[in-house]
Amino acid sequence: MRVQETVKKETVQIAVQSSVATIVMWICIFVLHRFLPEKVAFDYRVILSGLLGTAVAVTNFFLMGVTVQGVLSVENQEEAYQRMRLSYRNRTMLQLGWIILAVVAPCFQAVAGIVPLLFPGGILRIRGVLEWKKGKNQKQGGEN
Repeated sequence: MRVQETVKKETVQIAVQSSVATIVMWICIFVLHRFLPEKVAFDYRVILSGLLGTAVAVTNFFLMGVTVQGVLSVENQEEAYQRMRLSYRNRTMLQLGWIILAVVAPCFQAVAGIVPLLFPGGILRIRGVLEWKKGKNQKQGGEN
């Protein structure tokens, strides 16, 4: 199966936006470290965890896009539903595996590894709100 351009384009956008959000997270952790050095560490573990957490989040998003692309070509609704369920379960296990590793392994900082998993969903929600507001403003502008 060939990956559609839409899936590629959206994945690249999510990757870039999640990377920017991860950099902002690093800056926040660094600032907290400057004010509370005994309580908040900032070392290689924060950077490594952020990078891998972002990679897991973007991979999860890409796999979801590929699954949706594949399900759209399935005519049997039950088969489509089962494919989506299997994909969701596998992607959840991927994230859970990463969360456990980020918490247990001493080379990772748990918060910096887990927070990036939230970025793609948050980015999509923010984009949805902005597009909704843009559409609402265009409607109001056309009525005047």
